[in-house]
Amino acid sequence: MTYPKSINNLISNLKNLPGVGEKTAERMALAMIDFDKEKLGSFSDSITDVKDKIRHCLICNNLSEEDECIICKDKTRDSGILCIVDDVRSLMLFEKNNLFNGKYHILKGLISPSNGIDPEDIDIEALINRVEKEKIKELIIAVKPSLEGEATALYIAKRLEPKNITVSKIAHGVPMGADMEYLDAITLRTALFERKKIS
Repeated sequence: MTYPKSINNLISNLKNLPGVGEKTAERMALAMIDFDKEKLGSFSDSITDVKDKIRHCLICNNLSEEDECIICKDKTRDSGILCIVDDVRSLMLFEKNNLFNGKYHILKGLISPSNGIDPEDIDIEALINRVEKEKIKELIIAVKPSLEGEATALYIAKRLEPKNITVSKIAHGVPMGADMEYLDAITLRTALFERKKIS
């Protein structure tokens, strides 16, 4: 037995969401049938609002309903320090945990010559211009620990070498409780080179 066409359409659309397979989409679709009209209307409106209202901040590329996001507008934050991340989720991770009180810059991806992604493809120029314009004193690179992340961090550091600015990179290493035998080479190498003195 198959579902009516409208339910099958909903299941198909829900499967477009990341991490949602056939069974999860089916469960979601069947749950929505039990929503009352008001709840379903609110759900539908929120999807439309996201599409119609959300844009990228003109300064940092964060998501916003205005030209500037709330972080860029916040005068209480340290505007001399920029944390460089590669996506909105990374920014939100810092924010949800109250880990950082400076400002952010979200790159439009990471440099990956093997995938044909060059520095100009992720708009490094906008970052360099912002560093100069806003007189940034320190740049913290917090991109994912991968070959692409390393290439991007090195490229940014090289571009900013002539300027009077501190460029640092968050440490990546062996996670607490990890089994050493299961660590990949990049994690182990990074942990070794970013070791800290204890005595």
